[in-house]
Amino acid sequence: MTVPTISTDMVGRDDDLAELRRAFDRAAGGEPSAVLIEGEAGIGKSRLLREFQGELAGAADVHVGRCFDLGSARSAYGPLTSILRSMVERLGLAEAKAAIGVGAEALRMLVPELGEGIAVRESTSPDALRDAVATLIEAAADSAPQVLVVEDLHWVDDSTLVMLTYLLRTLQQGRVLLLITCRTDDVRRGDAVSRFIAETTRARIIERITLERLDRDATRRLVEQLHGGELSETSLDRLMDRAEGVPFFVEEVACCAAGPLPDSLRDMLLVRFDQLDDDARHVVRVVSGAEGMLSHTLLARLVGLPDDRLDAAIRAASHVGILSVHDDEYTFRHALLREAVHEDLLPGERARLHRAYAEALEAKATALDRCDRSSLAHHWHLAQVPDRALVASVAAMQEAKARFAFASAARFGELALELWEQVPDPEAVAGLTHVRLMRQIGSILRNAGEAERALSVAERALAEIDESIDPAEHARLLRDKGLFLANLGLPGAMELFLEALEIIDRAVDDDQLHATLLNGLAGKYMLASMPREAIITATQALEIATRADDPREISVAHNLRGTCRTYLGQLDEAFADFREAARFAPRSNGGAELRFHVNYSDMLGLLGRHREAFDVAAAGIVRARELGVERASGTLMVQNMVEPLLTLGDIDGATSRLSAVPIGRPQVLNDQYVVLTRIRVLAWQGKVDEAERMREEWMPSLRRTGELERQAWYRVVENDIALDIARGQWTDALNAVVAMTQDEGFVLLHAYRLLLESGWVVAEVRASGGNVDAAIAAIRGLWAEIPETVRDDDWAAMLDALLDPSIAGVRAAVDLAESDDVPAIMRGVTRLELARMLVADAQRPEAQAVLADAAAAAATIGHVPLQNSIAAFGRASGLMSHAAAPDELELTARERQVVDLVAEGLSNKQIGERLFISSKTASVHVSAILRKLGVSTRTEAAMVAARR
Repeated sequence: MTVPTISTDMVGRDDDLAELRRAFDRAAGGEPSAVLIEGEAGIGKSRLLREFQGELAGAADVHVGRCFDLGSARSAYGPLTSILRSMVERLGLAEAKAAIGVGAEALRMLVPELGEGIAVRESTSPDALRDAVATLIEAAADSAPQVLVVEDLHWVDDSTLVMLTYLLRTLQQGRVLLLITCRTDDVRRGDAVSRFIAETTRARIIERITLERLDRDATRRLVEQLHGGELSETSLDRLMDRAEGVPFFVEEVACCAAGPLPDSLRDMLLVRFDQLDDDARHVVRVVSGAEGMLSHTLLARLVGLPDDRLDAAIRAASHVGILSVHDDEYTFRHALLREAVHEDLLPGERARLHRAYAEALEAKATALDRCDRSSLAHHWHLAQVPDRALVASVAAMQEAKARFAFASAARFGELALELWEQVPDPEAVAGLTHVRLMRQIGSILRNAGEAERALSVAERALAEIDESIDPAEHARLLRDKGLFLANLGLPGAMELFLEALEIIDRAVDDDQLHATLLNGLAGKYMLASMPREAIITATQALEIATRADDPREISVAHNLRGTCRTYLGQLDEAFADFREAARFAPRSNGGAELRFHVNYSDMLGLLGRHREAFDVAAAGIVRARELGVERASGTLMVQNMVEPLLTLGDIDGATSRLSAVPIGRPQVLNDQYVVLTRIRVLAWQGKVDEAERMREEWMPSLRRTGELERQAWYRVVENDIALDIARGQWTDALNAVVAMTQDEGFVLLHAYRLLLESGWVVAEVRASGGNVDAAIAAIRGLWAEIPETVRDDDWAAMLDALLDPSIAGVRAAVDLAESDDVPAIMRGVTRLELARMLVADAQRPEAQAVLADAAAAAATIGHVPLQNSIAAFGRASGLMSHAAAPDELELTARERQVVDLVAEGLSNKQIGERLFISSKTASVHVSAILRKLGVSTRTEAAMVAARR
């Protein structure tokens, strides 16, 4: 006879426990931390967590959410729901609602008790939900350190993964510790969990603790603790051979130590089960069908035993360590035990058990107590009843979609597609057509960020649809495919929108759909730099949207038309459009308002009205905060605040705002634009190595976007120029400017400031003896293509003074550079050029004073490349004999590595291979080293560096 053996003291995990303590200390100090506790099944992940949670009593609020083994039918936000509800309960309903503010309506999707009745999906958004979750966590962390525990990540639903990724990147401060456990042997390479772990590890936003197997001494201590006596070497050898240091298996083997050991692991896990009487085994088999905690009421209904026999059976199963009792709910002590019992069922037994669960859940459901559709789909699927499983899967898809759990909704949709072929007359059973189901799944996949899968589903649906039966559905599918192509950076979207509009014109009477398609096409024209076509199309959209009284589409049409009219220099008409866009935007659901603030602030910035641009973007941030979407939709608004701040020379303000924006998703357009600005900031600060690393990581995505969106192309060009300037590669910078002027695409206003600032590049190349005549002609040619209504006379005078300098002209430019909204670098650039002119004219005293003013202007805005240029001229001319720019004489860490390899005699290619960088990047570093050390050869550089 064996005895139950459940260890009381944890062994062999002191170092792991110490790591958790350190993570909590960081979190308690206000630095959010995240730890992944990983290891094979039975290694002791949950046990380590329980031990740690015991230490936290009174020091933190601990909230636990568990993922359950539901196959493909996993409940959306499964573990997060219980965590958030626990937080709300701990804070108190009134305090939680006050802290979340407008986001409470969105959070009701997951925590219904935050309001009355059923949450209305149309009144909120996915961004609002994400923002509300983050706000609740931060509010709770204000009152006490928060420890959020997600157990069994290997069974997590995709929507929870999306939310966890968002939280890990968004929570920048607060007393928050996220602890996640994961069974590594259940994570498949390339699946969603594997990608999550890889991406968060690479981004260094999660720490990993891998639990190792117990060594021989730890195994001995564990078994002796269980049995209360010494263990012989022979018995220890048997344990190590069979349990191999896995704590759970050690306990189970120890349970069998008095008799012969079972031949297989499954038989070993069933030893306790086989000791039970018939009633207890029946109860345990029934509990094995549950996806999580099983209530006493539901268990009693399922087992059909009298109360006294049921109580005795539960007590027996609990006594031998198979079941755990939590208030009035039951679960297995360990998931491996549940798996072993469930797999031991015969196929017919298993199907009947899951059918009983499904029927019991449906019978229990009422209008006020709806059953979880994902659980129904799971049980009907395993019960092998495809028609009921299809109905439940479609319902679960809609339920998850309504909660903005798009990744989970996609899973249920794909399960429904799998079941479709198994059901006679599936359209009648499911209540929708196969094409409609596929279109919904495609839309869900797109919202889940799975554009490739969405495109595949849309193409299948288009191959199946009969336009003569449902032309409107055909038009929507064409529109959807166009959107999916655009998301993937692939061509063809414009043609699909045109095809959809041809169908609408011919066979569909739906003004709202018509206006939406026209605005979509106008947006594609705008991004493709076809402003005239966009204006015509947006005007058509405006007419139809007005007839349909659709304020959102009216606002969007004015917005698009105003943007494109600005590009053409039709400023009076453009500003009238933007006023109308602002007037109609508040009557939409908030999206049109934010779109107005983004586009209008962007246009003001392109026109050189930087202070106004900042104010409009700042007002957009306020509105995003009121709508509860500041962290998500507010990202582009932050970007539009940073750009004018940077141009006006407020590098500290720009940097602080950028640091609060989490990034890390190269496929996400918003993140790409933020990264482009960060690269420009780093170049401004002279942090070339860091800027290069970011550029190399993101450039594939940025280039793809630039091929479809011309405004992104200009931003990439701008960064190329900025990095060349930061390296001191003036000829390369000028070549990049000339290449921009020679591009055959439509000239956007993004070239306006770039052309003005390119005057500095011309001046530097000219000063070094380079020929700039062809470049000047190219710059003047592109400048002439900027609409006259946009070109400012003062800007034109400054550019002309730099391209064709004279003392009088540059003096005037110095004065003009002091005007409002002029790019801040022009104050230093024009003074530097004036100092050059004065030195050439032998007016050295005045030149010295002017150069000092230039240095002060550059230092004020922290523009390191400009400081370098001023210092270099100061030394060369003798005006500033002791001048040195901040990084002029100091080699960076990377440059020290490069110069050491130069000393070894390595070529640029060999240096690149050794440091895992390109040979061109190695060449850039070598050039910078030569400049900083004031030498002309690699040999001299090695000698000077060695002396230092």
